[in-house]
Amino acid sequence: MMSQRRGIHLDQSELLCKKGCGFYGNTAWQGLCSKCWREENQQARQKQIQEDQALAERLQREEEEAYASRHQKAQSQSTITPFSKFEERKTKEKSSKVHTVTKFFTPSSKTPPKKDASPFDAQASPSPSSSASRHSSVDSDHATREFIDFLKPLKSGREIFKQCRAFTESMVYKRDMGSDELAECVQDFYQNLSDRLHTQFKGSSDHVESVMDEVEKYMMTRLYKEVFCPETTDDEKKDLAIQKRIRALHWVTIEMLCVPVDEEIPEVSDSVVKAITDVIEMDSKRVPKDKLGCITRCSKHIFNAIKVSKKEAASADDFLPTLIYIVLKANPPRLQSNIQYITRFCNPSRLMTGEDGYYFTNLCCAVAFIEKLDGQSLNLSSEEFELYMSGQASPHWPQATGASSCSPGSAALNQVHKRLDMLTGLGERQDRVMEKARQLENDLIDWTDEVEQKVQSVLESFPPETQKLTAPAATGTTAAASSAIDADNVENELLPPPLTPQVFAG
Repeated sequence: MMSQRRGIHLDQSELLCKKGCGFYGNTAWQGLCSKCWREENQQARQKQIQEDQALAERLQREEEEAYASRHQKAQSQSTITPFSKFEERKTKEKSSKVHTVTKFFTPSSKTPPKKDASPFDAQASPSPSSSASRHSSVDSDHATREFIDFLKPLKSGREIFKQCRAFTESMVYKRDMGSDELAECVQDFYQNLSDRLHTQFKGSSDHVESVMDEVEKYMMTRLYKEVFCPETTDDEKKDLAIQKRIRALHWVTIEMLCVPVDEEIPEVSDSVVKAITDVIEMDSKRVPKDKLGCITRCSKHIFNAIKVSKKEAASADDFLPTLIYIVLKANPPRLQSNIQYITRFCNPSRLMTGEDGYYFTNLCCAVAFIEKLDGQSLNLSSEEFELYMSGQASPHWPQATGASSCSPGSAALNQVHKRLDMLTGLGERQDRVMEKARQLENDLIDWTDEVEQKVQSVLESFPPETQKLTAPAATGTTAAASSAIDADNVENELLPPPLTPQVFAG
């Protein structure tokens, strides 16, 4: 171990957009906020379109020049092909090549069929398209009914619902597009609808945000299967990589991360368990807002655990290491897919400001830290870090040195140490149980003595003299009765003498 502990520190300015706009940035957007990223992306797209158009024009000119030179050579040679057929073949070949080059740089013209039916009248009837099975799920129908109920009091509710339904149905035809293009379509729709709502509600931001939250809930519930972890991305590969990475870092301790949390305190342990549960629950949600809600609840439990442990308010420097520790303990399923899904399809204003945006930015930083974690970050030497990562050693085991660490029996020795650690823990638990049992035994003895003392005091307060007086009287009466039966009758003298038998001579 190194003598100087470094800890994990993140300046709050590092969470903000690199362009200095004041909003929270995101590692997926190269440290920019959603607004600046969209502007940068649109400029890059415009530049790419111009370059593609210039390339298409150059290729078309080259094709025309090549065809003209071939045509001149063909005219100078004899040919058996009739002139009319040659002209027809020439025109067909030229139009085909030009059309191919132009089509390559032209966006697809596929558009979904329009519907003239009233949107509220078709609230529960699925579209007769190939995606009817996807949109007829219970969650989608429930979200549709809730969205309609929310929009009914609004003057422009029908129009909003009609636009949202048309957009979600149009996304079905774009499932082959890349994830960035899908995200761009959704974000453009969010932006355009938000601008119209701001104009309609005359700058009432709270009202606009409530409508946009319901729009996001309706759209993302219906599009979840289409846009979450699409096949055109490597999100699944990233999920497996971060899951394997976290699994390999199972040995990281609280002390290595300088986490100011004492899990021996019941309230702190309970908050840690709740934080782990919330970050795991994120994968079960469909709406980006609900996923952000899980992250926010997890973060609040972390702040509570730090506050109880330190007996003072938690700081940002305490929060990030603890969040990293929670992620390492939880190993949330499909972590990268959930982060990318929130980044691509969440209402941008929610990620740019507020506590949801702050906690989400910290989660992205925590994941980035885990991906780049090394020995220096944990205040370990590179040799110790590699031993821990390979499973040849553990922070709780005696460190093997020299040839013994590379011997064939080192793995078995490590298993022995692991079992000894487990037995040590069980022994400590047994000692605690025995101590509690002895304490209970002493308490029972004390209670028995106390009861005996109370009974004795009661007996002393009521002496048994009455019993001693009544007992002889009763005993005398019984003796007299028994003696009167056995003794001679004292009144025999008063009785007449008994009759004496007489003999008569006949």
